[in-house]
Amino acid sequence: MLGLMQQRPLALPHVFHRAEQYFGHKTLVTAEAAGESTMSIADWAQRVRRLATVLDTLDVSADGRVGTFCWNTARHLELYMAAPCTGRVLHTLNIRLFPEQLTYIVNHAADEVVFVDRSLLPVLWPLVDKLETVRHFVVIDDGADAEVPDDPRVHDYEELLAAATPFTGTFTIEDENTAAAMCYTSGTTGNPKGVVYSHRSAVLHSLISLVADGIALAERDVVLPVVPMFHANAWGLPYGCLLAGSDMVFPGPNMTPTAIAALLEKHRVTVTGGVPTIWMGVLPLLPDLDLSALRLILCGGSAVPKALSEEYRKAIGVPMLHAWGMTETSPIATISGLRSHHAGASEADLADARSRQGYATPLVDLRLVDPSTGEIQPWDDVASGEIQAAGPWIAAEYFRGEGEGAQFTEDGWLRTGDVATVDRYGSVRLVDRTKDLIKSGGEWIGSVELENEIMAHPKVAEAAVIAIPHPKWVERPMACVVVKAGETLTAEEVIAHLEPRVAKWWLPDAVEFIDEVPKTSVGKFSKKTLREKFGGYQVQNP
Repeated sequence: MLGLMQQRPLALPHVFHRAEQYFGHKTLVTAEAAGESTMSIADWAQRVRRLATVLDTLDVSADGRVGTFCWNTARHLELYMAAPCTGRVLHTLNIRLFPEQLTYIVNHAADEVVFVDRSLLPVLWPLVDKLETVRHFVVIDDGADAEVPDDPRVHDYEELLAAATPFTGTFTIEDENTAAAMCYTSGTTGNPKGVVYSHRSAVLHSLISLVADGIALAERDVVLPVVPMFHANAWGLPYGCLLAGSDMVFPGPNMTPTAIAALLEKHRVTVTGGVPTIWMGVLPLLPDLDLSALRLILCGGSAVPKALSEEYRKAIGVPMLHAWGMTETSPIATISGLRSHHAGASEADLADARSRQGYATPLVDLRLVDPSTGEIQPWDDVASGEIQAAGPWIAAEYFRGEGEGAQFTEDGWLRTGDVATVDRYGSVRLVDRTKDLIKSGGEWIGSVELENEIMAHPKVAEAAVIAIPHPKWVERPMACVVVKAGETLTAEEVIAHLEPRVAKWWLPDAVEFIDEVPKTSVGKFSKKTLREKFGGYQVQNP
């Protein structure tokens, strides 16, 4: 017996038309070089309709890939809708990749057109002759003075929009499994791999961002997505905000802590999201800010230090909401938060609960698997294993079938590469990445846990822990520590700080002080760089 419900596809045109019809009065603010620009959702929707016909004018094929090389702006949001709503595939390009990686990704995806902010032209244009499939480059003038090449392949964004006739019909996607967007991940071995999001996955992920035990996006919210729009579609915030009707504030090219802090205060932002390094930079500015409107700071991309979250709670009364996921999970798979069983807990226990990666969002299934035996591990917060994920917005394979067998199990689960424990309530606690675990004398040491304890030291700004060779124990931990400006710290003080907090055999054999922890293109700690730097380190008195 079949249900007698209407068969209507879960597709992004619904999100667009809902925003256009119900939320035309809401605003989109973009920070630009010359100040700020503001447009209503109604005006933005008309620009999306013009952009839809521009893609036809540029002869982008029916399912052609539309590349974007842009900052977080309202005009970037126009592309977020115009491409998928016309059946094309939005392909957000990471502006921080090495030239070789960027060239590979554009060619592998077969992008037909790339929309680029003028300020980013000096980064992209030197690669133009290596981009084999790109026929058009559309420059979005963001006020920068970068020279625009005199080339027939180069077009001006505003001129194209002005000349276009707006699409007047209803955008329609017949098959909800049609590709809507794609991002490439460098979190796997070898070349970056393409993750292709469907309309169905994008809509379901957006819907979950509105639930109460998640981000709880609402029409009354003002949202500042600091996380780049090229990083897993800004964690789904742009689509979620359009679905909810939230006002949005875009930081544009100025991503300094001072600029971010000013936007949070000026626009009475209620929800924001970014990686821990962003919030580390804003932290010293908090005493001079009025952030009383802020209700939620979404933080992810790497494990959030408990000390950082607690400093925010003490300064402004708002701790961080920890989210976990990856490009392959669209990306949100778990969200932390307090539940009814935390009632009456001490402040220390509440801080511990908030520092966990949290609970699987509705529709996401998780399991814990011993990476060496394949056995399912119990949820007792003691046994650890690799988190494997399944669900309607979890990748089933990579673009062009790459990575088959390495990242996906025979029964269809995603191998995340993250090692964790899970408590009896289902709260995930990240232990490490499988590739970052330190195996000392046959026992595992979790680098993330060590890092969190080191960063709890009041004089430490950042810390990363890596494995170094050892003649007896095979591997031992090394702590790479960044000291806060104006402070002094010794290796002995670091060890003394750790002694009451971790097992004795977890204590680092070496502490190196560095100016900055190197970062990846999406702001995560680059332990690969540190391993290369300290690969020849010899342990003293082994």
